[in-house]
Amino acid sequence: MQAFAEAGCRYLQLDETNLAYLCNPEQCQAIRDRGEDPSRLPDIYAQMINAAITGRPADMRITMHLCRGNFRSSWIARGGYEAVAEVLFNTIGVDGYFMEYDTERAAGFEPLRLVPKNKTVVLGLVTSKTGELESKDSINRRIDDAGRYLDLDQLCLSPQCGFASTEEGNLLTEDQQWAKLSRIVEIASEVWG
Repeated sequence: MQAFAEAGCRYLQLDETNLAYLCNPEQCQAIRDRGEDPSRLPDIYAQMINAAITGRPADMRITMHLCRGNFRSSWIARGGYEAVAEVLFNTIGVDGYFMEYDTERAAGFEPLRLVPKNKTVVLGLVTSKTGELESKDSINRRIDDAGRYLDLDQLCLSPQCGFASTEEGNLLTEDQQWAKLSRIVEIASEVWG
């Protein structure tokens, strides 16, 4: 982090998979099977992340993407964020979160009730895994649903993950990707101005 800061970086995004995997019952069982307690891991991960960003410049914003897997339109983790929400939002010292909410795999928006007023959540409501374009109405309904738990001015909109997290990419065309990005810009302009 210090090297990025010294190079002039003032926005840094961390890609975090471990916490998202702790939302998945099967992943937690695998952790138990190897003799560890998954309920202890969020605090350990939080300490590691906080240690890594200690000493950041006051004007550097740091966000975290909670990745659930993104390889050739597949995924690994499922489950609601409730299991990690308290530590995620109130112990980890980042400014915002990119959260995958493109399918029912992430469950509901209820964990957003724990987000402090000084943090932002970017709702990953548009999938990067398929080419089907989400309707404006469905995205707007989901934004409204999230707004029941977190102020609208603390919310943003994005794809749930990158369109090509690996060299193999996902199973959609470049034109489909651009259509999804255009839809996000259109909705964001209408909702947030």
